[in-house]
Amino acid sequence: MKKHGKKYRAAAEKIDAGRKYNLEEAVKKLKEITFAKFDETVELTMWLGVDPRKADQLVRGTLVLPHGLGRSKTVLVIAQGEKIKEAEDAGADFVGGEDMVNKIKGGWLDFDAVIATPDMMRLVGGLGKVLGPRGLMPNPKTGTVTFDVKTAVNETKAGKVEYRVDKTGVIHTAVGKVSFDENKITENTRALIDAVVKAKPSTAKGKYVKKVNLASTMSPGLLLDEAAFAK
Repeated sequence: MKKHGKKYRAAAEKIDAGRKYNLEEAVKKLKEITFAKFDETVELTMWLGVDPRKADQLVRGTLVLPHGLGRSKTVLVIAQGEKIKEAEDAGADFVGGEDMVNKIKGGWLDFDAVIATPDMMRLVGGLGKVLGPRGLMPNPKTGTVTFDVKTAVNETKAGKVEYRVDKTGVIHTAVGKVSFDENKITENTRALIDAVVKAKPSTAKGKYVKKVNLASTMSPGLLLDEAAFAK
């Protein structure tokens, strides 16, 4: 069993055991109990009443958080022709074609997001084993396989996040930084929860939002009142 340090235990003592907080209360308490010396990431975890083994119950999507994630992502665009300049003008950090694909095959992974034009997927498809496990594989469903390179780069830089239920029915996504003011954390968190609720599969039976937890990188989590998000 994992043993926690004194600072973690002290933070946990400030949380009412078994209590389910409303979102505003949870954000306020989270900022009170944060103890790390670095700017921690605020993370939302949702347990959903779905069966991810069934294709029609996969919960997945993207959204641009109202206040971003606190830092601009390093974006790689794999394209050719005029789309190279479009990507550069949009502010992509790295742009290229087959040269970038080969660079990744060689072990280079100094980026946070990958956008590819459809005509380059014949090459990018071979990177599945490298990019897939890291959640970096371009996908039309998340808007990262597109000819609208400018929009894709702008949204990614602005704080676009992807949420996706894992094999246990859980979604775990960053919603900001502890240094954000309470309103920004609250609005980002609410936006993500609302997006997940709206993405409820029509085939999902029973209680959809089963449990919701908000935490920072190092802090103990705070349970949210999931009933407040039920629809």
